[in-house]
Amino acid sequence: MNFISTKLQDCYLIEPKIIQDERGYFMESFNERTFQKGVNQDVHFVQDNQSFSTKGVLRGLHYQTGDHAQAKLVRVLQGEVLDVAVDIRPNSPSFGQHLSVLLSGENQTQLFIPRGFAHGFLVLSETATFFYKCDNFYNKESEGGIIFNDSQLGIDWQFPKTDLLISEKDQLLPTFEKAKKPW
Repeated sequence: MNFISTKLQDCYLIEPKIIQDERGYFMESFNERTFQKGVNQDVHFVQDNQSFSTKGVLRGLHYQTGDHAQAKLVRVLQGEVLDVAVDIRPNSPSFGQHLSVLLSGENQTQLFIPRGFAHGFLVLSETATFFYKCDNFYNKESEGGIIFNDSQLGIDWQFPKTDLLISEKDQLLPTFEKAKKPW
């Protein structure tokens, strides 16, 4: 696996080693020892989640607060998404900055998002199956979120706003400035 630092502190792109032949391909998608060494953090995942969405679905920007904060390792099993991570850690040098990356079933790239980040994604293909590992269990009372089109963040979702499919809950999320504090 190849671990690539991003402009957001502690956030990494992970490119797997893919072995292909006439039968198809094989890859190791996760190895705890390799992962912990690559991100230089002691992360133990406890929950896997998967979603299926259609083109134009935007999910996010979500996070968990306090003792229920979650680090995530995200990837796309089928299809293509624009994946976005926002650093909401007040003492971080990359606080308030975001990263947008293209994840797909074809490129098999993964994104590690540490605790203290908001996360969301937009489906660009007709359908997409999105998979992610979490290092902490979900807790409803600890939910936090930021509206997808916050002007302070200035995220370019690269998609017509009129064609977005967003849950009512996500449309009512607060701005970055008014969002629930992560700690």
